[in-house]
Amino acid sequence: MPKAHFYLIDKPRFREQPLLLVCELAKKAYAANVPTLILARDPAQAEALDDLLWAFDPDEYLPHQIAGMDADEDEAPVLIASPDTDVPLRPLLINLRDAAPQGAFERVLEVVPADPAARDPLRARWKHYQTLGFELKKFDM
Repeated sequence: MPKAHFYLIDKPRFREQPLLLVCELAKKAYAANVPTLILARDPAQAEALDDLLWAFDPDEYLPHQIAGMDADEDEAPVLIASPDTDVPLRPLLINLRDAAPQGAFERVLEVVPADPAARDPLRARWKHYQTLGFELKKFDM
């Protein structure tokens, strides 16, 4: 059964820089040896994530790259894709876009903004995944 996990931003460090939570989730997936695709909202967000992943953990490099930048992207454990790149889905998706991903995958992680006014699209996505029979979980971060 596919899973959808919603991560609600709560801690001050994630409120200040929500993409840090994305880095944390990508790091956990990499440690578990799960190929991950981050669906960035736009090319600027993809670049920001790329920069943040380089500096995220000073003691450990998190192998990643932006889709469409290199020929060996299939080998990158963490791949960042903006909407203008067409890449195959991976078992784990971290979705930062407004729409739910389409296609076959095992688990999707949704990052929920701290601002309650910005949460409506996520509520709609929760219902969407529920309708599709996903196992749903929510985490306060």
